Amino acid sequence: MTNLTLSRLGKWTAAAVLALSLGLTAAPSLAQEISPDQLALARKYVDLTNKAQIFEAILAQTAAQTSKLLSEHNPDITDKIDATIGKVLETYKGKRDELFNQLARIYAVSFTPDELQQIVTFYQTPAGQKLATNAFDINRDAAKVMQVYAYNFGTEFVTKVRADLRAQGLNP
Repeated sequence: MTNLTLSRLGKWTAAAVLALSLGLTAAPSLAQEISPDQLALARKYVDLTNKAQIFEAILAQTAAQTSKLLSEHNPDITDKIDATIGKVLETYKGKRDELFNQLARIYAVSFTPDELQQIVTFYQTPAGQKLATNAFDINRDAAKVMQVYAYNFGTEFVTKVRADLRAQGLNP
């Protein structure tokens, strides 16, 4: 895997952990009863928008981090570490349903069946699929824009406050 791919996977892992932690703080609302049809619609949405292969990204990032951690302290057995990591990864194949069902449950309690149907219908369109496919890159670029904006705004704000304080005869 390239460093770019691992970096991208790391960001997805962080996003997944954040999303899950936010979902876990909403645990009381997740306890409510949800109809099977509503849950199925929510799961369909999760499946339709999984263009970045979130579960696989979590596995790959965890495997890379584990390899780095264990190989740093045991460089002489790196090959065995990586082989063992590969073997353990195999045991997780086909287990993404656990994560996806939890994510679906979050959407199912957040939206009505009608809203979920509208969302699913949209994501089945070419525009919806394009949005799902490009969401990672769009969110990454939006985050960069927000970071630059926040920095520039902060600099401008401090400059204006200092100028105003100086106009008051103060020297901040």
